[in-house]
Parts: sequence; structure tokens; C-alpha cells
Amino acid sequence: MQTQTHMPNHLAAELRLPTNWLDYVILAIYFVAVLGIGFAARRSVKTSLDFFLSGRSLPAWVTGLAFIAANLGATEILGMAANSAQYGVYTTHWYWIGAIPAMVFLGLVMMPFYYGSKVRSVPEFLLLRFDRGAHLLSSILFAFAAILIAGVNLYALAIVVEALLGWPEWVSIVVAGFFVLAYITLGGLSSAIYNEVLQFFVILAALIPITILGLKKVGGWDGLSDTLTESKGGDFMTAWGGTGIGSDNPLGANWLTIVLGLGFVLSFGYWTTNFAEVQRALSAKNLSAAQRTPLIAAFPKIFIVFLVMIPGLVAAALVPQFGTPDSGYQYNDAIPFLMRELLPNGVLGIAVTGLLAAFMAGMAANVSSFNTVFTNDIWSKYVVRDRDDSYYVGFGRVITAVGVLASIGTAFLASSFSNIMSYLQTLFSFFNVPMFVVFIIGMFWRRASMKSGFWGLLAGTTAAMINYFVIYKQDIIDIPTDQGANFVSAIAGFVAGAVVMFAVSLFTAPKPDEDLQGLVYGTRSPGMEEPPAAGDDAWYRKPALLGWGAVVLAAACYIPFSF
Repeated sequence: MQTQTHMPNHLAAELRLPTNWLDYVILAIYFVAVLGIGFAARRSVKTSLDFFLSGRSLPAWVTGLAFIAANLGATEILGMAANSAQYGVYTTHWYWIGAIPAMVFLGLVMMPFYYGSKVRSVPEFLLLRFDRGAHLLSSILFAFAAILIAGVNLYALAIVVEALLGWPEWVSIVVAGFFVLAYITLGGLSSAIYNEVLQFFVILAALIPITILGLKKVGGWDGLSDTLTESKGGDFMTAWGGTGIGSDNPLGANWLTIVLGLGFVLSFGYWTTNFAEVQRALSAKNLSAAQRTPLIAAFPKIFIVFLVMIPGLVAAALVPQFGTPDSGYQYNDAIPFLMRELLPNGVLGIAVTGLLAAFMAGMAANVSSFNTVFTNDIWSKYVVRDRDDSYYVGFGRVITAVGVLASIGTAFLASSFSNIMSYLQTLFSFFNVPMFVVFIIGMFWRRASMKSGFWGLLAGTTAAMINYFVIYKQDIIDIPTDQGANFVSAIAGFVAGAVVMFAVSLFTAPKPDEDLQGLVYGTRSPGMEEPPAAGDDAWYRKPALLGWGAVVLAAACYIPFSF
């Protein structure tokens, strides 16, 4: 069985960058701006709603850019470039099938339930739809997953900064953790969101020069395609080549597991129930803005794939066998390798700042969602109840510090994966997919009983873990790659959760109809209707137009890579 090669915890030592004073000045300006935003946002924090959900006051363009920036963490920058160096153009599936349809579904179908029910978190929705068992289990699982994912971003940041700038790993961890802790503790979610808008543009400023100069280095797209087709085979530069059932391809997955495992189960599980993303939409100023948040984010998401895929392909073209022990590089080294090879000082400073911004955005998104879920869904409901609002704001700040410290502790779990995207997808199959199946059945099947939520969530999580750790890792079934195993784990978790929910619902009591208003498709709770705000009824702001426009555009992007 072919699995990811275990590599050392550190990036290749020869990746040290020739940084100078200009690069450090750019880095310092960025850190000053980050803290400045935190202090400015502090003035708006008066209640727990302000701290955890920005008082539900932000415009759609701000929450939309924050939504996509929160996703632009280590997963996206290092992970997707690593994916491209390892699997080629198959990386497009994580965007055009593995993101856009689910983001559109979140905006058009799920946000009216989330926003209209006035919940402060995703687990709180399960409390309203099912019972306290489903709520507590989902809160614990989500809090645990958020810390693990925040740790991935912190780990990636530390190893990159150590290799690129020469800072010791512990210094990188402490400095980055301090800045994330400072601006979230100061200004809560508003600070995180406004920093994510800044980080979005800084990340683009970092990736665009790497992509353009990388293509120039290998003779443009034609030169890149010819080189990789010759060294990796014809399927490496296509999206669908070799994905017939029973065929071999670099990804180790066929069209069925790509469409069902990635495109439906993993994708919908991540985008519709991951509170680190949904929280940005819940902070919007009205329902229309909340619906448009993921739809606005979908358009840059369609094209960001080129800024992370092309550098990975260029690295694979420049270094034969990139990612294997013989090459001296991990797959995760693709972006840092090109930074060293291609960028002059000044531009190098922007690129390093962009990487730090990406890691901090990913970490901040998960820490801010962790403090909300832990405070509102665990502490205030099961530990210390009915205290003054100011108490929970103070506790939220304390638990933010705990979350950052815990992230430092979990950062090193990611070190066993040469491709951190594989690690992230493994976590999503364990935690997000089972939550999605509970949501989707509860939202569309009125008969789903109160107890079915807890047992479906438990069964789905258990089945996904058994498939990965027992069936795949113990070679009971031969699955060629970690990513292929993740797709199968996601399908197993979804099917197990669904079957158990149906079985439990047949033998336990459903929730009374009057308690399901506004929580099940086809129902509305009294007073939930919200007239459009001034200007929101303009044709170009219609959620349906934005959503279907994104789906059609993503499908059209496949055409050049399908033949």
C-alpha cells in the first residue's frame, strides 16, 4: 500500500531565505496593523453578542472576504500546493466540486435556518432540533476539532518561519500565538474578521508574484504541461484522466469517490457545519447579507486554485521526484522552495508576510469559533449558568488564551504527515461529516427523533475512525493513498450516521411539530420573516443569481482540463 512518506518535522534546511532589513520592515508593518485593528475593534465590544458574533452588524462584503480568508490558512497555501506537487491538476476538484456547490447550498438553503433561528453557533442549532445529548456531543467534538485544526496552522507557521527566517521553532510559535491571542482577546470576532479582510489581500499579494514568476521559469503553461506530462504521465495534467472505476491515477480515487466522497460528503460536511466558516456569516447585519456571505466568497474561491496549484506544479517540474526522500524536499516545501528560488527582497518580505497572514487567519478562525462554542455551548449551558453577560465576555477572553495554548500542544500532531492537506481532510472526515449527516437529515426529515441526533453523530464519527485507523491503516482493504482513504472514511461516516439515525427514529419519539418551526425545511417560526434591507432587493444582490452563477462558472472552468 502506498501511503504518504513520513518526513522530518522540519522543512529542508537549504530553504533558508536571503531576507534583509526591507523584508523585516514589511513584516513589522503588518504586525503593527494587526494589533491596531484589535485595539480599534475593542471599542465596539460591550456585550457577549459583540464579542462572539460582532453584534450581528457587519456588511456582506466584509463577512464574505472574511469567510474566504478564514479558509485560506495552512490548509490552502501549503496544503494545496503540496497536493498539486503530489497529485497534479486533480487539485481542482477540491475547489470546483469540493467547495463551490457546498458554499452555494450553505447560502441558499442553510443560512435562513441558521440566521433565522438566532443561534450563536452550529451546535446550538442541534440543541433546538434534537436534544441536549446531541448538543453536548457536537460541542465537545467541534471544540476538539477546532483546536486540532488551529494547531495545524500554528505548526505550519513555525516550521516555515524557522526554515525561511531562521527563528527557532518555539519563538515562531510564541510570537504568532501571542498576536492571534492579542487581537482576538482585544476585539473578539470583529477584530478577527477585519484582520481576515486585511489578510485576504496580503495573501493575494504573496501568491500572485510566486505564480507569475514560477510560470515564467518553466516556459509558461505549455512548458509546464509538457514537462510534467513527460515525467508524470498524461493524467497528471488533467482533472478526470484515469478516474474511471478500476483505473490507476496519481490521486488513488475514481470519479465516484471524488463526486460522492469529496464533492458531497466531505465538502458539504465542511462548508455547511464548520462553525469557523459559518460564524462569519452569522455575524452579518441581516439575513440577506448572511446568505450572500458564502456566495460572495465563492467567486474568489473559484480562481484561488490557480494561485496554489500552479506553484505546486512548478515545484514538481523544477525538481524531479519532488516530495520524495531522494529530492530532499517534502511536498509541503513547494511554496517556500519557490519563494527562495524566485523572489527578490521586498517582494520576498511580502510573500513571507502573506504566509504568516494565511496561518494566522486559519488559526484565528478556529480559535474564535472555539471560544464561542466552549463559552456558549459548554460552559454557560452545563457548567456555570445564568451569570451576568459581562461574566461570559470575560470567560470568553480567558478561554481564548486556553485555546491558543492548547493549539500549541496539538501543533506537533501534524508532523506525521508530509502532506498536511491529508491530515486536515482526515480530521474533516472524522468530525465534520458526521455532523453534516445529522444536520441534513434533521433539517429535511421531520420524523427524525430527538435521540437520533446523538446516536447518528456518535455512529458516524466512530465509523469514519474505524475505516481510517483499522481498515485502511491495517491494510484490510487496499486503498492507494491517504486522500483516497479520507474519501472512503467520509462516505462510511455519512452512511453509518444516516442508517443509525433512521433506525433510532423508528423506535424513539419525534419532536413535537410546534417545536420544529423554523428548524425543518418547509416550516417558518413566527416573526422570522425579514423584509430586505434598502438596496438588498437589487437584481445583482439576489442570492439565487449569485449562487447559480458561481456553480455555472465553476463547471465552465473544468472544460480546459477535461479533454
